[in-house]
Amino acid sequence: MHVYLDESGDTGWTFTHPFRRGGSSRFLCLAFIFLPHDDRKAARNLMTEMYRAYGWLGEKKAADTIDSQQLDFAHRTINMLQAHPRIKIDCIVTQKENVQPHIRLDGNKIYNYMCKLVIPEHVQTEPFFYFHPDKRSIRVDSGRSLPDYLEMVLGFDYDSSVELRYEPLESTNNRSLHFVDWMANCVWRKFENNHSPAFDLLEHSIRVRRLFFG
Repeated sequence: MHVYLDESGDTGWTFTHPFRRGGSSRFLCLAFIFLPHDDRKAARNLMTEMYRAYGWLGEKKAADTIDSQQLDFAHRTINMLQAHPRIKIDCIVTQKENVQPHIRLDGNKIYNYMCKLVIPEHVQTEPFFYFHPDKRSIRVDSGRSLPDYLEMVLGFDYDSSVELRYEPLESTNNRSLHFVDWMANCVWRKFENNHSPAFDLLEHSIRVRRLFFG
């Protein structure tokens, strides 16, 4: 199995100013796609079709798209999931303003905890899985803390012997990472801006967990 991860929002805690005007995002969304080996090219192929349809050449970040493009992405994703029912998309959203002060001291804590709530249940019975976060999401001072933490959770909490093969990738050249970037942004827009027609369409085809919501 291949697991791709990307996020929308940030791990900052400044809520005295608006987001992008001196303040942090109010929500953090992590999006995961779990691709069985036989379906490993499905998300990549979907994004390749999107790039071809719109004539995009370099990396197209979801933050730079318009509603009609995100709706097209949502329709294509639903079709992909119907054609490949073993693929799972699982997202988790944290309402950051409700996170306790002692957790805010290290942004890695909330990020790692969110991963812990999602990844193990999808991979615990696998012999091994490849974990592909975006290299740009990995803080220099975190080292291997996330994969080490996941291995501990899988071994102790789930009694799983699954082998984690940690392979961060550059999203610039990886269309599967482009896919989870778009997915994270579709979900995050709904909570941060209360506007995401793509999320409204996708809502019943993906899983969305809420953490620290009031």
